[in-house]
Amino acid sequence: MSYSILIFGASYGSLLATKLALAGHDATMICLPNEVEAFNKDGAIIRTPVKGREGLTEINSKQLKGKLTACGVADANPADYDLVVLAMQEPQYSSAPEIGALLAKVADAKIPCMSIMNMPPLTYLKRIPDLNTEALRACYLAPEIWDTLDPNLMTLCSPDPQAFRPPEENVNVLQVRLPTNFKAARFTDDAHTAMLKTLQDDIEAARFTTEDGAEIALPVKLKIHDSVFVPLAKWAMLLAGNYRCVQAEAMRPIQEAVHSDLAASQSVYQWVVELCIAMGGDSADFVPFEKYANAAQSLGSPSSAARALAAGAKNIERVDKLVQNIGASMRRQHDAVDAAVALVDMWLEKNRTA
Repeated sequence: MSYSILIFGASYGSLLATKLALAGHDATMICLPNEVEAFNKDGAIIRTPVKGREGLTEINSKQLKGKLTACGVADANPADYDLVVLAMQEPQYSSAPEIGALLAKVADAKIPCMSIMNMPPLTYLKRIPDLNTEALRACYLAPEIWDTLDPNLMTLCSPDPQAFRPPEENVNVLQVRLPTNFKAARFTDDAHTAMLKTLQDDIEAARFTTEDGAEIALPVKLKIHDSVFVPLAKWAMLLAGNYRCVQAEAMRPIQEAVHSDLAASQSVYQWVVELCIAMGGDSADFVPFEKYANAAQSLGSPSSAARALAAGAKNIERVDKLVQNIGASMRRQHDAVDAAVALVDMWLEKNRTA
């Protein structure tokens, strides 16, 4: 069975869209006019390392079984799709009235949504028992846009793969730096979960034909889990690495943020994991620190959040603040987390008043 998936965003969105097209499903990405033109003309181009092969393997979506297209906000009708994927950063959903209006149409159409945002929609957090989401609204730029969506139709997928758009390339090119998996929680509804598992199985079974005629399995799979806490495993990585790239004067690479003081990084990482366990998670839901620290060795540039702040961004996703506030609600605090939040606050204040 072939599904049609509508994806908000075309950066990380193009990675998932290409994997879906390889598996025989159709994906439509909502993006900017220059991106629409590039994707529809030349396809999505993904370059990724593949275990056992030299260099990067290039995949062009125009060569795949499924159809990958792009459109503008005005041309998207959520009711025409089986699944909506939220692949933009949280501040982008309130950056223009038409985007918020389209999100409201998703709610009206009652289409299941899978978020691959680092910052989970407030809608998803309502699925966590006993979590006071009202106290977390201040962590979101526009919390009201999530109020119309149904928690029973929302799930979260951890965007663990590390990828970036090479600045010298066209906007339809994405390079994967760390080809890990997308990890999604099940929906509350069995039928919607069955759809995710079909996508998971089809992506697992798909093979790509290289220029030399080899039939290979590509990395970056979709994995479905029963626990609502599995996608939150990214929080510990973000707090220990990504947000600690932010420094008072300049930004540092993730590798340095983690390994310049490994004990401090492990302390932050474990604090976040223990916080999630206190919320109801299980230790098996989370990645061991040693595995994350090893992966961070290959991350030789600052995080996207740090780069955005250095470039003058007035808003970024505030997972740091969200985790800090959840900790405070449970009488848990960590000095290094507080310091990281304060540095992000400082940069945002400076950028907003510049």
